[in-house]
This record gives sequence, C-alpha cells and structure tokens, in this order.
Amino acid sequence: MPVVFQSFVLPRLGASMVAALMLFLLQLSAPVQAGLFDNANPFASQKGPLPVEQVYLLDSEQVDGQVKLIWTIQDGYYLYRDKIELSYGTEVAELNRSYSDAVQKDDPLFGQVWVYHNQALVNLDLTSTTGQPVDSKISITYQGCWDGGICYPPVTTTVDLKQLPVSTAAVTPATDTAQVSTAPATYAPLAQSEQDRFAAMISGSSLLLTLGAFFVAGLALALTPCVFPMIPILSSIIAGQGHRTTAMHGFMLSLVYVLAVAVTYTIAGVIAGLFGENLQAAFQNAWIIGLFSFVFVLLSLSMFGFYELQLPNALQSRLNNLSNSQKGGSVMGVAIMGLLSALIVGPCMAAPLAGALIYIGQTGDPLLGGAALFSLSMGMGVPLLIVGASAGKLLPKAGVWMESVKAGFGVMLLLLAVWMLDRVIDDSIALLLYAVILLVAAVYMKALDRLQDEARGWRVFWKGIGVVLLLYGTLLFVGGMTGGTSLLQPLKHIAVAGSAQASTEMHFVKVTNKSQLDQLLAEAKAQNKPVLLDFYADWCVACVELDLFTFSDAGVQQGLSGFSRIKVDVTANDDDAKELSRDYSVIGPPALIFYDRAGTLQANMTLIGVIEPEVFINHIARLR
Repeated sequence: MPVVFQSFVLPRLGASMVAALMLFLLQLSAPVQAGLFDNANPFASQKGPLPVEQVYLLDSEQVDGQVKLIWTIQDGYYLYRDKIELSYGTEVAELNRSYSDAVQKDDPLFGQVWVYHNQALVNLDLTSTTGQPVDSKISITYQGCWDGGICYPPVTTTVDLKQLPVSTAAVTPATDTAQVSTAPATYAPLAQSEQDRFAAMISGSSLLLTLGAFFVAGLALALTPCVFPMIPILSSIIAGQGHRTTAMHGFMLSLVYVLAVAVTYTIAGVIAGLFGENLQAAFQNAWIIGLFSFVFVLLSLSMFGFYELQLPNALQSRLNNLSNSQKGGSVMGVAIMGLLSALIVGPCMAAPLAGALIYIGQTGDPLLGGAALFSLSMGMGVPLLIVGASAGKLLPKAGVWMESVKAGFGVMLLLLAVWMLDRVIDDSIALLLYAVILLVAAVYMKALDRLQDEARGWRVFWKGIGVVLLLYGTLLFVGGMTGGTSLLQPLKHIAVAGSAQASTEMHFVKVTNKSQLDQLLAEAKAQNKPVLLDFYADWCVACVELDLFTFSDAGVQQGLSGFSRIKVDVTANDDDAKELSRDYSVIGPPALIFYDRAGTLQANMTLIGVIEPEVFINHIARLR
C-alpha cells in the first residue's frame, strides 16, 4: 500500500480517426485539385489516391495448416506491418506467425514504423482446436497510406479456411523461406519482447550508443514511484547538515549517494545476471525491512533534536583528515544510506534492467552488462543530483526556520519507515501508523490552535497545511480502525459495504508454487482460454501501481474477461518462488507472461513493469 505517483496526459486523437478525416477532406477538395489549383498542387500530376480496394489486393494460399496471406500493393502506396491484425474463432489456434522483410519509415502519423511496398507476406501455422478438421475464417484488419500524404482508414476483411487439420507439432517453421524471413532480429517489435530488445541492443550496438540508451532509460525510470522514496532520504541527509549546507556541499553529498546506489545496483545486477539470485528480492525480508525502518526512526528522532547522530570521535578524526570539507563522517553515512537504498528502497524491475540482466546471464559478460546497469543507475540518479545541488539555495541557512525544516524531514522519514513496514505488516495497521504520524504533525503545526488576528502569510499557509493533515489523518485513522487497506481511499470499504455496487478490483487466482500453476494452466488449455500470469510481490511498488492504475481500468478488465488470470506470488522469495522465476526467466516483479488458447507460451509478448491501459489493451488484442 505504498504511495503511488501517476502521471496523466491528455488523450490523443486516434490515428485511424485522423486518417479517415484526412481522406474525407481530400475527397471534398478533389474538384478543386482537379481544376483551379492544378498548378499549385504538387500531386496534381499523379494518379491518386485510388480506392482502397484497388490499392491493396489480398490473396491467400492454404496447404493443410500452412496459410499464406499475400498483399499486392500498387506503386506509390505502402502498408503498415504493425497494423496487420488477425483474429480467429475459438475453433482455430495460431501456432506460429512470420512476416516478410519490411523497411523502416519515419511516418508523420505513427513515427518510426515498418512498412511494405509492392508486396507483403504473412505466413501462418494454424491448427484446429476441435480435435478434427474444421472450416473457419480469419478476420484480417490492415491499414496503409499513399506516398502523397494521405492515409486510409483501417480495412477489415475475411479469408476462408477449408478443412484446417489438427497440428501434430507445437510450432511449424515457415515453408517459403525464400520469401518469408523468420529471423527474430528483423522483426524485433513482433518477435521479441521489450527486455529482449534491450538485451540485443547491448550486443549489437557500439559501447557509447548502448550506455547512452541506458542512461536515457534511467532518466525515464527516475519518474517512477520506485525512485521517489530516495528523494526524502537524500533531502533529510542534506537538511541534517544545517548551516554547513551550500549548493556545492549538497551536490557532493548527493553525488556520493547516487554513486553508492549505482555501484551497489550494478554489483547486485551482475550477480543476478550471472547466478540468477536477485539480491534486492533477498533483502525483502521482515527482519531486514524492520531494521531499516528502525534506522529511519532513529534518523527522524535526530531531526527532531532529541540527539545528534555522529560517529565516534576517533573515527571522525580519521575521516576529517581525509576530507576537511565533510563533518561528522557524513560521506561514509551518505554512502551507507545509498547502499541500503539500492538494496531495499531501490527501483523495481523494468525492461532496460531486465534486458541487461538477460544479456549478462546469456553471455556471461559482466563488464558490458554491468556498464549498462551503471549507466542506467546514473540516469535514475539525475533528479537526486538536482535535489542536492538546489538544497543549498532552497533550504534556510540557520535559525528557527532550519529547525522547522528539519522537523518536516523528520516526519517524512517516519512516513518512509511505515512505508517500508507496510510490506510485512497488515494494511490496516499501516493505516493507523500513517494516521498517528499525520495527526501528531498536525498538532505540532498548531492545527487545533486559534490563529491570531494579526497572523499573515506563511503562518496562515502552514496553519492550512496542518488542518489538511489533521483531516486526512482522521480519515486514515477511521479507515484503519474499520479494516481499511487503501492509503488513497481509506473509507472505500465502508462505501462498498453500504451499497450493492460491484467491486472494481479484478479477480486473480493466486499461486505460489509450480504444481499449483501447472494445474491452472492445464485447466485453461482444456477450456480453450488464453492465460495471463502476473508475477507479483507485496514488496514491489510497481506491482501495486499495476493493480491500481492498469488492472482497475474498465477497458483492461473487458479485454481480460475471457482470460484465465493467475497471480504468481513471489513475495516469499523462497525455493518455490525462485523455481517459478527461473522457469519463466523473470529476474523480478512485475512481469506479465501470456499463453494463447492452445496453451502455447507467447514469449515474445512478455511485458515488464507498469503498462498504460491503452497500450496493454492493444497488446493483448491478438490473444482475445
């Protein structure tokens, strides 16, 4: 139940809608183009755009279970490879699919895409799921554009299947190797999962390009909830320096912290890649979590002025001799906090990280993989460096204001301590702990005191903040006392209990070992259902975000309505959890694995990390 941050963007106009609008406007302007403005129209001398049925001529060939779809494309037009969508009835299952060579194009509508000119081929290996030959149909949707700048709306048609047999092989290779390529590297978006593409990037690109790509990926990961808890940790360390804090001093402290995180994260990643042991998962232990939370409490009490944390005088003297600019052994303290943060508070699984670990595991090359992980970690640390560099300017230098700021960071550290414990204690107890901290903070901010008549400016502002904390803390307290579990909606369970409205939570069947999973997979195959495996852990922040923002979406729930939904719980990180992770090459949660209706693992569809609902819906369309 950690605090989750989510960014929202305005919905964009659908590409197909844009294409249809452009085609409509072109048709309206056709008489003008043919008349007055022939000399001004650069395409007036060209033939086009032709009716879509004349541009893309679709034919098919079937030999038993081998089906070839062939598009003949007029000159001056192209077909999008990724816009080719196929769907079947429940009596048909797709065992394999391969595409002919496409070329990359910088498209004004869709960005970098793969397209076909002149001819496109799709080779399919299909089987009957009824146990006997069957007649059926393939529903085919495709979309293309004219080089003159006009795109057609998506077109849907059908192709008949005659006496489709039952396949005796799990996957049959493409029969026409002269025209159909099956190399996964050529069709990365369709034949490789995202993390596999990052693994291929390491092995197939120059060192500088690889490090640059992983640094940019780290910048993107810096905006995820997994990194946010590090910000108050670092800020409290800098605030604890009091009057000694300057912009340069704060930047140096943050640099030490980020380097400690990066080095620790890199070493842990290399170990995970070489030996399959995820150190971060191993550190999600109740005793370790409890100890780290206790450290947060000690740090927070020092912020409140109960005592001053410092190393023994003898050790301080040695450290001072090494660096006169650092007091009280702060460099060592910051480095230790960075190490612990990387192992316990550190970021969740994401495609770039998984790609680097896959590369290390497959090639046994820890140097290049480790360099990619270090670059990724430094990219994630950029916001922390900004916090450190700005702290000297944003924080008061001395006096009562500084003590108030330090107390504020003390409250944040207490909240982080509860956030850590939330992984190993009951959610209702966590709500009560959050409530107590916020209520005490509200009282400290004099939320219950009468505001003086002459009060102005900041006093009024902080009084208002205190009242807000008082109200929210009260809601959390009531929620915790009545069995609530949600930090964002502490009274949601009361509202649901008092109404007949169905819960918006999606139901998953939870498994913790291989035998349980195999039984459910067999049942799904017998029922001709596709399967979603959600690798989950209670200590995984991104897993919670996936539940809150992706699986709660109405469109996602509708898209998964026909799926067998299984949550693979690897919270314990015991032998059973490690076996499940090894079987599916999952370094750490969250990871989403898919099976089709025939019970065939779709390794190319694996997703790592949090997926936007719209992207997820499009991703699972081929399995529905």
